[in-house]
Amino acid sequence: MGVAIVPAVTFLEPIRTAYNTVAESYHSMLRDSLDDIPFYRAMIDAFGSVVSGAVADIGCGPGHLTAHLRGRGVDAFGIDLTPGMIDVARREYPGIRFEVGSMLALDLKDESLGGILASYSIIHMPPTEYPAVFGEFHRVLAPGGHVLVAFHVGDRIRHLTQGYGHDIDLDVHWLRPDHIEALLQDAGLKVIARLVQEHELPDKPQQAVLVAQRPPLMVNTDPTT
Repeated sequence: MGVAIVPAVTFLEPIRTAYNTVAESYHSMLRDSLDDIPFYRAMIDAFGSVVSGAVADIGCGPGHLTAHLRGRGVDAFGIDLTPGMIDVARREYPGIRFEVGSMLALDLKDESLGGILASYSIIHMPPTEYPAVFGEFHRVLAPGGHVLVAFHVGDRIRHLTQGYGHDIDLDVHWLRPDHIEALLQDAGLKVIARLVQEHELPDKPQQAVLVAQRPPLMVNTDPTT
């Protein structure tokens, strides 16, 4: 697959600009982050144990979670909006496929994936776009495929002017798990597992992880029908 054409959507530009700016420092600060979040790591590992087929890490950043899944035998590859992040991922993990792309218009065939990892990658997207995003997830997932979505819990928008040692201009949406579950359900994805974890710092939001599944095809085992 070649480099996808990213939709020219206005709200994507601040996201792309911010993460291009912080790509190197983001990688330096977060490449070993799973070591400090064992419950989240356990959810990712459980997700990796149930998926079958190719898995897209959408919003993969510098690729550390893609590489984590690959290390557990998952056929994972990465997609990110930000060319700078993809450059870092390709440099750090040269044996893994990474492509520039947007979750709003995935350059993937219908029903071509066994799983999708969306680790804190929806939090910068306006929530009005979530039905379209989850519709894309449903389109590219094969029946029986799974998606893991992680996000901050709340009902506010936090605007960031500093991040990872740089000046940035970026909104972060804190989201309600019940609302995200309902949107996934509307897109044809049934939530089958949920984790809501308190942050270790009192001024930080709870963290939510939802695992949903596109229902598998029903096989008729009755020989009389």
